[in-house]
Amino acid sequence: MKNYPIEKGRVCVSRSGRDKGRTFLIVEVLEEPYVLIADGALRRLSKPKRKKVKHLELQETVLYGIRDKLTEGTKVFDAELRSALKNTMQAKEE
Repeated sequence: MKNYPIEKGRVCVSRSGRDKGRTFLIVEVLEEPYVLIADGALRRLSKPKRKKVKHLELQETVLYGIRDKLTEGTKVFDAELRSALKNTMQAKEE
């Protein structure tokens, strides 16, 4: 398993908890072991999940378009996030 940097916009997969196996996006990096994650469905951008990094498997993919919007403070819609994560996972399976 490679070590990817913990950054806003990085795709990750939950390794533990009731959301185990689900794909999320890191929405915000908090103080050391914590990040906020969302997937636009189970965890919406308006109420992201606070999770320890050790419970996540970081992926190589970074969604730069969504990351830039989050950084600028521009509104990102849950449907936009769901679509981007779905496209990322489909591309990974191929």
